[in-house]
Amino acid sequence: MEIFPVAHIETDFPEKFGIPRQSGLAGALKARVVFEPQYTPEAFRGLEQFSHIWLLWEFSEAEYRSPTVRPPRLGGNKRVGVFATRSPFRPNRLAMSAVKLNKLEHTPQGTIIHVSGADLMDGTPIYDIKPYLPYVDSIPAASNGFAAADGGELLRVELPAEFLELVPEEKRAALLEVLSQDPRPQYQHSPERVYTMSFAEMEISFRVEGELLTVTQIR
Repeated sequence: MEIFPVAHIETDFPEKFGIPRQSGLAGALKARVVFEPQYTPEAFRGLEQFSHIWLLWEFSEAEYRSPTVRPPRLGGNKRVGVFATRSPFRPNRLAMSAVKLNKLEHTPQGTIIHVSGADLMDGTPIYDIKPYLPYVDSIPAASNGFAAADGGELLRVELPAEFLELVPEEKRAALLEVLSQDPRPQYQHSPERVYTMSFAEMEISFRVEGELLTVTQIR
């Protein structure tokens, strides 16, 4: 079977570091799914009736390495089978994310779906979308296995006013939400280390001590 992208997504993350670990954890994040022009508005008829959709996409910057991986949830030092994880290093590199559908926009260049809560890198190819159906897609009694039941404890974020002024107002809530979820690899906890992530054409530097994340520079 041959598959090909029907769209690409535009997000504020040009690199992997800093992207939320799962979709929906940072609901303030906005993104645009930009479809190829051959998919006319007829292909989207009725989609606006749904509040959420599934994105089926590719881990385009990852390669399959091994049948086992080290999940961050297990501290990065215990191996489990790749098919027991959501690791990007998979044989076919396929992924799926549930996102909030904000609006449809039909343009001469193609249809754009505006979404919230995406956990994708900018430019990621999208192979399909499907409506999210809560009566079958949500299973409240399902087991979480070794993964935490939620995104973990949130950090307090200290963002000095002189840095906050450098962030466009419409991006501030999303940035604070992403930082509060601790973008660091889960097995790195050095309070002296300064981390830098790319977000919305900015470089955000920060350090974490205990439950406090402090932004040290924005460029």
